[in-house]
Amino acid sequence: MGASGRLLHAVLMGAPGSGKHTLALRITKHFQLQKFSSGDLLRDNMLRGTEFGVLAKVFMDQGKLIPDDIMTRLTLHELKNFTQESRLLCGFPRTLRQAKALERVYQIHLVMNLNVPVEVIRQRLSARWIHPSSGRVYNLEFNPPKAVGLDDQTGEPLVQREDDRPETLTKRLKAYEDQTKPVLEYYRRKGVLETFSGTETDKIWPYVHAFLQTKVPQIDQKASVTP
Repeated sequence: MGASGRLLHAVLMGAPGSGKHTLALRITKHFQLQKFSSGDLLRDNMLRGTEFGVLAKVFMDQGKLIPDDIMTRLTLHELKNFTQESRLLCGFPRTLRQAKALERVYQIHLVMNLNVPVEVIRQRLSARWIHPSSGRVYNLEFNPPKAVGLDDQTGEPLVQREDDRPETLTKRLKAYEDQTKPVLEYYRRKGVLETFSGTETDKIWPYVHAFLQTKVPQIDQKASVTP
């Protein structure tokens, strides 16, 4: 429930590599919000080889954003299952069309935008490797696997995502910027947008934590800001 006793629907926005995943985990650890990730939803559909998953992979491999109609249909269909919980949406909406479609069926009360310099993002993603079947993410600089190139839990090989490779990443970041700028303006006009700027998640987190304390009940009211 939100601070006023109602369900609260929040959105976490930020470019690929801005730290959305890490920040979302901290938010849901400390506050009464359930994470809903369009990335997790896509990955599940790709692994299962669904129609949505096959289509999504074609676009992602080309460094393109997934078309509005595909993402909107997939996300709104899934959100129908979560009508009685306060939610933190990650990775959706990314376009103005998606934002307006979402608003018709799911009122958004709060939007948090992560503003991280492009060069920081490039450096992060060049060092990012993943375990495909679980989605576990490693970074060679600050969260390396225990054994080089292998997942800590299964020992299976890690891979670098096609859309994290330099030639694809440039197109991906430009596409994100072009398509999300109108979304940020849309939410700014609605008075629900809050932007947090920085180069490290650990430095952004205290400000996000302090902000959310005024909006959402904490899971443990005595919990500190410590991740």
